[in-house]
Amino acid sequence: MPLDAVMPMVPPLPQGTPASETAPGQAPDLGANPTAKPRDGIDPNRFGGKPSDEAYGAFQRGLYKTAYNLAVPRAEAGDAAAQTLVAEILSRGLGVARNDGAAARWYEAAAEQGVPEAQFQYALLLLDGKYVNRDDKAASALMQAAAEAGNRLAQFNYAQMLIQREPGSKGLEKAVPYFERAAATGLADAQYAMSQVYANGVGGRLRDDRRARLLLVQAARQNYDTAQFDLALWMVGGRGGERDLKSAFGWMKLAAEGGNVAAQNRLAKFYMGGIGVDPDPILAGAWYINARRAGLTDPEMDDFLRGLTDVEMKQALERGNRIR
Repeated sequence: MPLDAVMPMVPPLPQGTPASETAPGQAPDLGANPTAKPRDGIDPNRFGGKPSDEAYGAFQRGLYKTAYNLAVPRAEAGDAAAQTLVAEILSRGLGVARNDGAAARWYEAAAEQGVPEAQFQYALLLLDGKYVNRDDKAASALMQAAAEAGNRLAQFNYAQMLIQREPGSKGLEKAVPYFERAAATGLADAQYAMSQVYANGVGGRLRDDRRARLLLVQAARQNYDTAQFDLALWMVGGRGGERDLKSAFGWMKLAAEGGNVAAQNRLAKFYMGGIGVDPDPILAGAWYINARRAGLTDPEMDDFLRGLTDVEMKQALERGNRIR
C-alpha cells in the first residue's frame, strides 16, 4: 500500500443519517458551499525526531538527496528517526532510486524502536506481503501500537481491522473509539465513518442527525466525494439541518466533477428537475450519458433521454464528451 494509505471501508457502515457537534453557543455550519481543503503536510513528529533535525530540515526544503546522505549514517548507527526518514525517502523514490525492499527493512528497524509512523508503515507492508512475509497478527499489533500512540491513519486502519476481525455490532463498538479519535484530527475517512455511526445509531452511539451532518460537512470540505454526495441528498431532504437546495446542488456537482458516478447520475436528475439550479435538459442528458458510459444505468433517465429531440440529444452528447 502507498504511504499514508487507508484501508477501504470494510464492510461499509450502514447508510443512514448524518449530523455534528459545535462549541456551546456556536451555530453549526451545516450548509456553506464547498471549499476543498487539502490534507495536511508532513509532520516532523512522524519520524520520531525533533523538527530542528538537520536531515529532516533538508527533507522539508526538498533537498532529498542531501537529507538521505545525512540520515543514512545515523540510521546505520541505530537512530530511529533517521531510519524512518531513510525509509520514507526510499519508499517514494525522492532524490534516489525507489527501493521498496530496503525501505521495508528500515521501517522494520524503526518500528522495533517504537516510532509510530514506522509501526504504521511496516504494518501495511506486513498486510500486503509483497516486500516482507505477510503476517496479519504482527500487523495488527503494530497497527494498534501506532494507533494508541496517536497516528491517525493507524487509528482509522486499526478500526477497519477490528471490523474485519469481528463483523457485527461487537466489532463496530470496538472500532468506533478509534474512528472517533481519527475523526477528531480531521481525517476525512474517519469523519465519514463517524457520520454513518451517528446516522444509524450504531457502535454504542445514539442516533444524532445533526452531529452526523456536521461530520459530513467536515469530510465533504476535504473533497471526500461520498460525503459530498450524501450531504447533498440530506440537504435536499432537510435531514440533520435546514433544507438547502442551492448548496445541495453545489455539493452534488463537486462530487460529480470529481468522478463519482452515482453523483453524476444524481446531478443529471438535479438538472432535469431544477433542484437547486435552473432546469437544463442538455446538461441533464450530458451528465447521465457520462454516468452511463461508466456503467451506471437508470431507467428513469433512459426514459428522459428518449424524450429529447434529435437536436437536444446531439447537444447532450457533445456536452457529455467534454465532461472529464
